[in-house]
Amino acid sequence: MKQLLILGAGTAGTMVANRAVKTLPGDWRVTVVDPSDTHLYQPGLLFLPFGARDEDKMVRPRGRTLSKRVDWVVEAVQSIDAGNKTVLLQNGRKLDYDLLVVASGTDIRPDETEGLATHGWYRDAFDFYTLPGAQALRRRLESFKEGRLVLNVVEMPIKCPVAPLEFLFLADAYFTSRGIRDAVEIVYATPLDGAFTKKLASERLGYLLEQKGIEVVSEFSTGSVDPDKRRLVSWDEREVDYDLLVSIPTHMGADFVERSDLGDELNFIPTDKHSLAAKGLKDVFVLGDATDLPASKAGSVAHFQAELLVENLARAARGESLKDSFDGHANCFIETGHGKAMLIDFNYDNDPLPGSFPMPGVGPFSLLSESRTNHLGKLSFRWLYWNGLLPGKPLPVPPQFSLTGKHTDAAA
Repeated sequence: MKQLLILGAGTAGTMVANRAVKTLPGDWRVTVVDPSDTHLYQPGLLFLPFGARDEDKMVRPRGRTLSKRVDWVVEAVQSIDAGNKTVLLQNGRKLDYDLLVVASGTDIRPDETEGLATHGWYRDAFDFYTLPGAQALRRRLESFKEGRLVLNVVEMPIKCPVAPLEFLFLADAYFTSRGIRDAVEIVYATPLDGAFTKKLASERLGYLLEQKGIEVVSEFSTGSVDPDKRRLVSWDEREVDYDLLVSIPTHMGADFVERSDLGDELNFIPTDKHSLAAKGLKDVFVLGDATDLPASKAGSVAHFQAELLVENLARAARGESLKDSFDGHANCFIETGHGKAMLIDFNYDNDPLPGSFPMPGVGPFSLLSESRTNHLGKLSFRWLYWNGLLPGKPLPVPPQFSLTGKHTDAAA
């Protein structure tokens, strides 16, 4: 039989595997390689620092998320030999492939910043992009009564670019509900020149930061952290002091990408932005956070990519030309605190615009506008994730961007 080999069983890899077993010809086998025996619902990490205690609903056994028709190899990848179309596992076993999908995601690397991953890590400095980090930060926030909280994005790109903003908005609401907001100074130190990379969204989100009394230190490129003085130092020698640091560390792709000499300096694989084929490699595709695409590293992007990639895999299996169908579509809820959220929808060529989604004039979700409905939509997404998205069932949101329901005059 012919082999589709998928490296990584996170959101992107799982969706492709579960869809591919239904669409590839009958003489194809689908195999996934992933060493972890659990699957984590990452959007839920955002709420843990602020008192949520539903970790049991965020983690499921890997075997329950993959179709029974998918072969799962519980092992880590050592390297890819694209010339011979083989993958070497860390236990020494080699797997041949006819088509390869790299969906190995990205991980935080606090060790890439001088002084960050030292004795101050999980004492005064925390992340919330991992389950242990979010849990440790929850314990620290429970005892935090006054002082200067700094959220710092070390460098771009990062998973879910709006998550740092969501954390800031939820922190404002959290300290307000505890009656200590006036005793806590909240600072956002970002390498960007504004709240977000898209102009209109940055204006709306920047207004919220100002309204909530959150100080923004822009164009701050973190060079080092002094854990004893509790101080961030930028490459241009600016300094930001903190009592509590919430860090979004450098993100990097899988180490086996570097060992295979297939990636850039951050181990992201050069990828065609429309077909999702790996550049310069035959029969290799990349999706989700493992790519170097100028698209958001977010779960919705992985979802939209997966839907479109499965068609290209079927075309490749039949020896047909690929379709340039992915347009950079991203769709993200943004928690703004106090039981409200925004929704943004954009792609490579179109910035977020106000309007209604997914049905024009009806919604039920509002774009670039706070609402209780948007917040409920974000909370209800977890059910949809486990029961619709991962199993590869059809969803009502099309994978490609549409201007339907959007107020295009706002762009002017």
